[in-house]
Amino acid sequence: MENPQGQSRNKKKRLTQDQVRQLEKCFTLNNKLDPDLKLQLSNTLGLPQRQVAVWFQNKRARSKTQSLELQYCNLQSKLEAVLSDKAKLEHKVQFLQDELKRSRNQLALFTHQDSPVDDSNLGSCEEGHDNQVVVFDELYDCFVTSGHGSSSTSWV
Repeated sequence: MENPQGQSRNKKKRLTQDQVRQLEKCFTLNNKLDPDLKLQLSNTLGLPQRQVAVWFQNKRARSKTQSLELQYCNLQSKLEAVLSDKAKLEHKVQFLQDELKRSRNQLALFTHQDSPVDDSNLGSCEEGHDNQVVVFDELYDCFVTSGHGSSSTSWV
């Protein structure tokens, strides 16, 4: 709809760089606009009070969106770091389980048992095998000091 002078009523008046700079400066000091400040900015910048109020409202909305985007990026990078740590720990657990199995099989051979230890007993310690534990500790110490142990193995 046009007014009598032939100008469009919805035509936006663009702000100059100086006006934007001054509005930004005021926004950093106080992101809420009180009536006195709105009147002062309106007079100083030569803008209608409504335009100053709308600029502040839009700036608050943009700032909130940027803040949410930043928080999302931070959370995303933390998630990636945690997932990476989880994968490393899973790899380490698997390595330790394999090493435990190998050690128990070595122990079985060392104690002259006929068959290697099966996987079903890896997670438990049965009572009555104190002498095997001592033998295992001695075997492990021998294994580590000969340079074949995990003390020189890298996890990553």
